[in-house]
Amino acid sequence: MKKSFFLTIAVMLLASAAMGQTTFSNKRTITKTDRFDFRPGGTVAIVGAPNGSIEIVGSTTNEVEITAEILLQAGSEADLDELAKLTGFITDESAARTGILSIGNHNKFGQKKLPKNFPKLLVGLPFTINYIVHVPRFTDVEVDGGRGDLKIGGVEGAIRVNYLESNATIEVIGGNTAITITKGNADVTFGTRGWRGRPASIQLASGDLTVRLPTTASAELDAVVLRTGMIENEFPDLKPRDRKAVFTDRSMYARVGVGGASLKFTVGDGNLRIEPLGSRP
Repeated sequence: MKKSFFLTIAVMLLASAAMGQTTFSNKRTITKTDRFDFRPGGTVAIVGAPNGSIEIVGSTTNEVEITAEILLQAGSEADLDELAKLTGFITDESAARTGILSIGNHNKFGQKKLPKNFPKLLVGLPFTINYIVHVPRFTDVEVDGGRGDLKIGGVEGAIRVNYLESNATIEVIGGNTAITITKGNADVTFGTRGWRGRPASIQLASGDLTVRLPTTASAELDAVVLRTGMIENEFPDLKPRDRKAVFTDRSMYARVGVGGASLKFTVGDGNLRIEPLGSRP
């Protein structure tokens, strides 16, 4: 299912790029919302649109609140009316897991087939969905996205992210973390409100990654730049786990404090910066 999702997103992004020179005389912004009860301890999974930002906020309420700002483009007001009817999101709700799925002309509006009366000329028109989603703070979150900014804060459960292209700002507090971004930049902070020492793997194929760790952290840290770029280490007192494996500007296998959780940071092409929490405003 993940391969199918990313293939669909990639095709849609290519189509959007091909239509980038087209000027659409009519544009419309609409907002769709939803709110429902959801107990802490479950999982909220979000599948974003090919284009659009996602912000996830941990809250003290036992509910999920979704606000989606949808930007549509078309050649006429009538075409916008057709797109507005079927572009947005649907939810798949259960006690332990809730899915939020973006629907639009990239995935046939979540159906196996387009509506019979849907104008074929509207398939592939570019659109954007920007989300703000509030979840109970003790919730696991999963995010699959195309192109757009990502922000996660105040969530004390596990975090899993797969994004094709993003400028991401992520706060890690409680659970295991797995982040994969193909292109963009990522700023990941551990322990702004306390860090519980869980494993994390952060991979960025192309772009710059900044990681901020509390000075009291204890972990086993692997930092690697695979091709072009370098590691910039500002974190004090990092020591090689193996005294014979010296640090280089492309690889560091270090012990933080007395060791502990596994932290793996990998950049393909770009710079990887490691610094202490609070070193920047």
